[in-house]
Amino acid sequence: MVRSGSERAGAAGRATGGTGPARVRERFLQGERVEEGVRASILDSWERSRSLGLSPDQCDLPFRADFDPDGRIVRAAVPVLDRLQSRFSGSEINISLADASGTVLLRRFGKESMARSLPAIQTVPGFVFAEQVAGTNGIGLALAERQLIRVYGAEHFAERSQGSACVALPVRDPLSGCIEGVLCFGYPRSVDTPALGAVIRKAAQAVERRLLGQSSARERALLRAYLAAGAEVAVGLHRGVAVDELALELRPRDRAILMEKAAELISRGQRAAVDVPLPDGRRVTLVSRPMTSASGVEGIAIEAVLPGLPPGEPLGVIPRPVGELPVLAGAPAVVSAVSGPARLSFTLPSGHLPQAAPAHVAAGGEGVGPDGAGGATDEHREPPPSARGLVLVGEPHVGTYAIAARRRLELLSEASTRIGTGLDVRRTAGELAETAVPRLADFVTVDLPEAVLRGEESSDPLSDLRRTVVHGIRADLPFTPVGKRPDFGPTAPQLRCLIGGQAVLEPDLKTAAGWLAQDPEHTEQLLTHVHSLIAVPLLARGVVLGVASFYRAQDPAPFGDDDRSLAQELAARAALSIDNARRYTHERAMVLALQRRLLPHGLPDQDAVEVAHRYLPAESDVGGDWYDVIPLSGARVGLIVGDVVGHGMLSAATMGRLRTAARSFAELDFPPDEVLIHLDNLVGRLDREDPDGEGAGIIGATCLYVIYDPTSQRCVMARAGHPPPALVRPDGTVSYPDLPAGPPLGLGGLPFDAVEIDLPEDSQLVLYTDGLIEDRHRDVDVVLEELRGALARAQRTPEETCQAILDTVAPAHPCDDIALLVARTHALDPRRIASWDLPADPALVGEVRASALRRLADWGLDEAAFAAELILSELVTNAIRHGAGPIRVRLLHHRTLICEVSDASNTAPHLRRAASTDEGGRGLFLVAQLSQTWGTRYLPEGKVIWAECGLDGI
Repeated sequence: MVRSGSERAGAAGRATGGTGPARVRERFLQGERVEEGVRASILDSWERSRSLGLSPDQCDLPFRADFDPDGRIVRAAVPVLDRLQSRFSGSEINISLADASGTVLLRRFGKESMARSLPAIQTVPGFVFAEQVAGTNGIGLALAERQLIRVYGAEHFAERSQGSACVALPVRDPLSGCIEGVLCFGYPRSVDTPALGAVIRKAAQAVERRLLGQSSARERALLRAYLAAGAEVAVGLHRGVAVDELALELRPRDRAILMEKAAELISRGQRAAVDVPLPDGRRVTLVSRPMTSASGVEGIAIEAVLPGLPPGEPLGVIPRPVGELPVLAGAPAVVSAVSGPARLSFTLPSGHLPQAAPAHVAAGGEGVGPDGAGGATDEHREPPPSARGLVLVGEPHVGTYAIAARRRLELLSEASTRIGTGLDVRRTAGELAETAVPRLADFVTVDLPEAVLRGEESSDPLSDLRRTVVHGIRADLPFTPVGKRPDFGPTAPQLRCLIGGQAVLEPDLKTAAGWLAQDPEHTEQLLTHVHSLIAVPLLARGVVLGVASFYRAQDPAPFGDDDRSLAQELAARAALSIDNARRYTHERAMVLALQRRLLPHGLPDQDAVEVAHRYLPAESDVGGDWYDVIPLSGARVGLIVGDVVGHGMLSAATMGRLRTAARSFAELDFPPDEVLIHLDNLVGRLDREDPDGEGAGIIGATCLYVIYDPTSQRCVMARAGHPPPALVRPDGTVSYPDLPAGPPLGLGGLPFDAVEIDLPEDSQLVLYTDGLIEDRHRDVDVVLEELRGALARAQRTPEETCQAILDTVAPAHPCDDIALLVARTHALDPRRIASWDLPADPALVGEVRASALRRLADWGLDEAAFAAELILSELVTNAIRHGAGPIRVRLLHHRTLICEVSDASNTAPHLRRAASTDEGGRGLFLVAQLSQTWGTRYLPEGKVIWAECGLDGI
């Protein structure tokens, strides 16, 4: 089982006395394997530190003199750190602010004396505490884990920090979501308090609010610069086109289109123009104008431009839309800074919408032709004030963030429709990769335990992983191929995410020690192609299903926390779908196993027909199709196929009950129509007994039953709502007999009709279920003609016929089960049949015995003569005494010697125990002792009493 971080820590998140896991650290440094007594994040950091070759005795850290002492994060944090210093005045707490690389920028102390007593490494800004150079510490681990971190005493990797504790938290830019720095509280390990976690969170939030305030200030500066750009603009704001005014007459979707395109123009950071088509055919032209505020903030203003239109005049139509955003000639390069967009409404002449604009659009001295292409124009040519108005103002990065956020939402929306379209585990994992590439990542790998692929829960997913999906923009990268076991080292992000249950982000794989340590040669090859990684666990309903790895290659920007959140959301949705598919696979495997156990495991020995069969389960679910071959008395054979309505465990179980019942009814020698009547009653009773069905008729089935007699080469068949069989004559002629369909089983109270057909020797009977011919993409009549064509070939074995049907007729992806039974008929040699007709005269019994003995001698069955003579004598005597004429005696030399006596009476003898004083009642007992089996078969007029004698010793 995968251990969570708390499980790995055991009961000792901090060791006794607040020293941290000192003994565990000693064992780790001595090279012993450590699994318990330390938190997962700390152990992972130790592993990474060791893989980097760091020494716990290392004292010197890199020092950077070129850090910016007046950067954005510093300006935002100074007042907050001053307040913290005042709050912790007199305490032994030191407060540090580091940038995103781990370089300390600011320090504050609760006691002023601490700055004089501590070494320079803990008091002077400029030292780097990144994990790659300092090992496990608060600042470095907060950057590595990208979350709130506490480190106690011996949890530090370096010896110098064993007596200290700290709590650290990343500080993020509210607009971009990127980590701007780390806020860290350091203190002696003896003064730790849980309240420090809440204090540092509030302090980080205060710094983030000030970062957002800086962006707002830059935004306001850009807006002031736009307003001061010229009197004509200011006048235009009063009489130009207004978003607020448009909102009264445009649908919200139209307004959103304009704002979306404006944000896209800002993100381009260049002078450009675009003709924005609205859904109703009207267009508005947006122009981006680079601008600089008085304080040096450079940004973009987006205007709606409708030049040359007098107030109150209707607008025309631009001939063609512009597909791309053209960069206008002479556009200056824009140095972007984070800011928020400013929106300002502008007024549309009452009663008119911007339906179009003239072909020539100018802004800031640049022109746009009829097709949207930019060209140089007179710098003083400006549109009339009444046709210009501000839509958005901001810096290019702001538009980039807005577009990225929108695309993330679009990707999540698309994922809800693309992931989980089926119930196949591998396919669902592939859909996750296909959805993420290329909009989130350039390459995606998915590793699932073999147990999950089988539909089970994995007891040890860390050792059971198999590469299931490799998908990307190219196919030649050296990823572990599908089907192989990926070799993840102990500090690999994939294993860390599985153990911790959270996504792990490695922005720069070149410095990711845990990733590089797993397989140096393999990872070095990958580093020439990929540079950033997000590893996400696939968890659903408490079950570990695997891990997905997202790699970035083409986009030079590394993955960020927003990308990690998006990847985790995609993986969470995919994990639910994979778990659904796993559960379905498990249930389907159980149903299929039950189905196969309930189907015949082998065909009985008989000589009436040569049989081949196939069973194909549906791709989506397992149904209740079945088939059977039943040896009957008189060398006959019964062939049956059936189909229970529905799919799943209930249908499979019902199929087993119906197959058992059908076999029992057939072995009672009922004709086909009576067998269907008994099955119909049984299905109705199952419905009534179903505790959930309430007699609503939820169970239904169809069935086709055929009895073939090789002595007469005739067959009798009846069906209950089932497709008719196909008959293939020896010359290859194919026909579908005119057999009454009959109602499906379970309706009750309706009769079934049987039909008798002559079948020459070497004819073929083809029985099948509706899954073979019924498909929503094909017409049944067309499929039956295809089946006729596939069967129209003489001298083909049943096996060959089965394969030909599956190759040419069966659907490629069956949505219902297919049961197929092909039987080629044989005929019993007439020389192996002997029969005598006699009146009901006891004096003729001796003649029949004598004739039978002579025929047995001709067949070489002298050793069976004694038993056959006694059996015939008893059966013929009973028929004469208790039955009605005419009487017929028949001997069949088959696998056994079959003795049959028929008469016109419907009364049948019963085996009973005769009392010592009874004169009769011992005849059938004698027959039962001398024969292998015996029974009664009813005819339309009369009955047949038969007995079989074994020939094993002959």
